[in-house]
Amino acid sequence: MARTENDPPGGRRTTVAGRLKALGRAEFVMLVRNRTALFSALIVPVAMIGAIKMSLKEVDLGEVGLSGIEVAMAGSIGMVLIMAVYANLSAAYTARREDLVLKRLRTVETSDREILIGTALPAVVLAFAQSCLMIAGGVAFLGVRAPQNALLLIGGLLGGLVLLSALAAATSAFTRTVESAQITTMPLFLVSVAGSGLFVPLEVLPDRVASICELLPVTGVMTLIRAGWLGGTEGYDLLGAALNALAWIVLAGFAVQRWFRWEPRR
Repeated sequence: MARTENDPPGGRRTTVAGRLKALGRAEFVMLVRNRTALFSALIVPVAMIGAIKMSLKEVDLGEVGLSGIEVAMAGSIGMVLIMAVYANLSAAYTARREDLVLKRLRTVETSDREILIGTALPAVVLAFAQSCLMIAGGVAFLGVRAPQNALLLIGGLLGGLVLLSALAAATSAFTRTVESAQITTMPLFLVSVAGSGLFVPLEVLPDRVASICELLPVTGVMTLIRAGWLGGTEGYDLLGAALNALAWIVLAGFAVQRWFRWEPRR
């Protein structure tokens, strides 16, 4: 059979799964070697549990039927999504672009979508595994109730992984260097911590403030995760949270398609 222009140089075709596995393995090796990124992904979210619980000392959670440790554990999953996925991936996409890795990958059989997904795979898998361990640990050792709706919890977590990965790729388009990623990721980090329910549930905020916070990028995901794990949210609120998450995923995907950069910024 004659070789086409889409065939790899050696004449052997590879599969999408094989290419993603190779990209993910290479990215995982680089993640493990980057001690700062690994520390941010594994240690910071866990360390934030205490800080979240301390922030709730003056908050009356009785009216929403939650305990401080339950809110802290749910919030820590949000921190995993932001730190392990969003912050790390924003820096990773920027580093690969500036090192010409993305440009070289585009010259082979791998598609643009595969490059983006393969780069994100290690961070996504790590965050999913870490979240599952935190849920299991909270239930087994900290007295947190077992997940009330496992499908909703998993759906919210997967939606969060997709959303924060897409937001990371979009943010890298406006990030000149790996060092500046600490600055460009800060706005989303701050608004999410302050208003997406990571530290304080929206139910205890004034109605007008809560209505504004419901529109933030991570709020829908956090609402689904907390409802799936701890219950207490039903019907219209869940639908609104799902629509919020879906809308931000679509917007983030559009931003990536429109502005993502494959070559170094000069």
